[in-house]
Amino acid sequence: MSFQQGLSGLNAAAKNLDVIGNNVANANTVGFKQSQTQFADVYANSLSGGSSIQAGIGVKVADIAQQFSQGSITASNNPLDIAINGSGFYRLSDQGAISYSRNGQFHPDKDGYIVNSSGLRLTGFSANTTGVINTSAPGDLQISKADLPPAATTLVSGLFNLDSREAPLSSADFDLADPTSYHSSTSLSIHDSLGNPSTLSTYFLKTGTNSWDVFAANEGSLLNGGAAVGTLNFLSGGALDPLSSSMFSLTAPVSTGADPLAFNLDFAGTSQFGSNFSVNALDDDGYASGRLVGFDVGADGVIRGSYSSGKFLTLGQVALANFANPQGLESRGNNTWAESASSGAALVGVPNTGSLGVLQSGAVEDSNVELTSELVNMITAQRVYQANAQTIKTQDQLLQTIVNLK
Repeated sequence: MSFQQGLSGLNAAAKNLDVIGNNVANANTVGFKQSQTQFADVYANSLSGGSSIQAGIGVKVADIAQQFSQGSITASNNPLDIAINGSGFYRLSDQGAISYSRNGQFHPDKDGYIVNSSGLRLTGFSANTTGVINTSAPGDLQISKADLPPAATTLVSGLFNLDSREAPLSSADFDLADPTSYHSSTSLSIHDSLGNPSTLSTYFLKTGTNSWDVFAANEGSLLNGGAAVGTLNFLSGGALDPLSSSMFSLTAPVSTGADPLAFNLDFAGTSQFGSNFSVNALDDDGYASGRLVGFDVGADGVIRGSYSSGKFLTLGQVALANFANPQGLESRGNNTWAESASSGAALVGVPNTGSLGVLQSGAVEDSNVELTSELVNMITAQRVYQANAQTIKTQDQLLQTIVNLK
C-alpha cells in the first residue's frame, strides 16, 4: 500500500497553484512574462530492468517555463516609457553587473542617466557632440544637459520666383531706403560663431531682359562695398541659365569675440516667371545655442534631443539583447533576468535589426498574463489537488481495513 502517488500529486498541484497565483498576482506588472508548470511522471528504478506492468510512483514538476509571448502595448505620457514590440530585452547595468528586462519604464536620475525604478541604468550606444553614434560597445546611457553649441552660418539657401513682368531699373540708382529703386526683397537671421543673430536682407533689381542684380545688407548696412553681390541670368523659359553662377560669396560684420563670418548665398532653383514675387524656401545653416527642452526615442532606439533653438541632436541609441534560449534565463526578481548557461550568451544590437524588435516611445508593454485562462487553470488545479487528496483518503481506508483484520 503506497501513499507516494497521491502525495506527489498534491505537491505538484500545489506547485501549479503557486505558479498560477504568481501569474495572477502579476497581471498588472509591466513587462511580466507568465510561467507554465510542466510535469513529468515518475517510475522507480529496477535492478531487473523495466517492466510493462509498473504502475509508477507519481508525478514531479519537470520545469517552470516562462512564456515570452508579446504583451499588449499601452500608451503613456512619459517619453521614457519604452515598449519593445517583438523579441529582445533591455540591457541594464548595476555598476557593471548586467541584467535584462522587458519592463521599459525609465526616467533620468539626478546625473542624467536613464534608470528604472530600481536604479538600474539602461545601456546603449553613446553619441559624440555632433550626434554621431559609436556602436563599438554598449555603455550606460546618459542624457547630457549641456547647451547645444552654436554654429556659424556658412550657407544661405534661397528659392524664389522673380516677376518677369517688372520693368528694368538702373543698378546705379539702388537705395535700400527707397523701395522704388528695387523690385523685391526678403530677409532672414544669420548667426556668427557665438550664435549671435543678425538680419541679412537681400534685394532683387531687374536690370534688363532675363537679368537681375542682387544686393545684400546686414543690419541695414550694405555688404560688398554697396555693389551688387551678383547677377542672376535666366533662360527664355524662366529657368536659371546653367552657364551663369547662382551662388555668391559674402562676408558680414560679427559681434566682439566671434570668428569672421563668411558665407555663400545660393539661389539654385530660383525662377523668373510671369507671376508675383514669392519666397518658396529660405534658410541658413547656422543657429544659436540652445538648452535641452525635451527628447524622444525612435523605433530604432535613437534618442533625439530637442533644443530651445529649434534644433535637434542625436544623444545616443538604446541597445537590445536577445538569446538563443530565452526560457533558459535566470529570474532575478524586479522584472529582471540574468544570463545563464542554458540561455546562451547575449546577442547585443540595435532595435529593428536581426531578431530584435522595434521600440515604441511613450508606451509600455503589459503583462502577457491572460487572466481568464489563469482562472480556469486555477479551477483545474484545484480539482486535481482534491482528486489526489481523495486517492490518499482511499489508500488510508484500505490500510485501516487491513489493520482491523483479526
